[in-house]
Amino acid sequence: MAKRSKGNVRPATKEGEASPSAEVNRYTHAALAANTHRSYAADLNHFKAAGGTIACTAVQLAEYLASHATTLAVATLQHRLIAIHRAHLKAGLASPAMDTLVKQTMQGIRRTRGTAQRRVSALVKDDIIELVLTAEKQKPLKAARDVALILVGFAGAFRRSELVSIQREDITEFDHGLEIHVRRTKTQQEAGHTVFIPCAKSSRCPVKALKHWLALSGIESGPVLRRINRHDQLVSGEALTAQSVALVLKAAVTAAKGAEAAKFYAGHSLRAGYCTEAASVGVPTHVIMDQTGHRSPAMLTRYIRPLTRRKTPSLL
Repeated sequence: MAKRSKGNVRPATKEGEASPSAEVNRYTHAALAANTHRSYAADLNHFKAAGGTIACTAVQLAEYLASHATTLAVATLQHRLIAIHRAHLKAGLASPAMDTLVKQTMQGIRRTRGTAQRRVSALVKDDIIELVLTAEKQKPLKAARDVALILVGFAGAFRRSELVSIQREDITEFDHGLEIHVRRTKTQQEAGHTVFIPCAKSSRCPVKALKHWLALSGIESGPVLRRINRHDQLVSGEALTAQSVALVLKAAVTAAKGAEAAKFYAGHSLRAGYCTEAASVGVPTHVIMDQTGHRSPAMLTRYIRPLTRRKTPSLL
């Protein structure tokens, strides 16, 4: 059996070999999430805007990486490299990304710049309550939506893309909470992931908040979190984008804590906040992983912010 290239990218078509059919192309395209296709397209656009072409030589690619090494994050450059690599293979061309010169250039950039990723601050329980109190001061419909977004996003440890993809048909009600099935997640594209959100005894209950939003908006099917215009009216059928989640949180943090503090928070702060808060109150790792969908404790640890680690007891 022929060896598959890294990332399940189809090797260049051999001379004389028939090209794949439209049906095959449709399924191979579906293998990646729509967001991934868009991000690869954006990467290629940046490369071409800088004078790059498909095909390009290893020297041209290495020069592109070096010229942006001080202005782009290492992770961004790596993502651009993968996009360029895939574009070559898709066109039936040998990829310059596999050349020793390109590999050594990226290795040198990593050693020089480091590979630490930007880590947004976690929104823990006290922060969530503060944000909810701020969101409740808005017009009724927007207040109800934003409160539901904040509380459900935190309680479900959702990524922002998962949060906006929730469909009304995928919510099952129980006496003690809600079960939400997300059809596709970053790590579970086919089976999706199911999360249970229990009722809370406090007034900031995510279950009550979501039910209130659904009742007020009249949403009976389709996307749960939708756009609202400046007149506090629901924009029919239009789901929020993942970017909108970040903007809602930024606005809430700005109103509650100030513009300077808002720089440290993003859409991922809800998920990081759940992991950090759960770890700080002693929730077992396997229970947190069931909620978040993490596949390994090591990956989960990356989400637990220093707030928790500072509570490590002294052994001296």
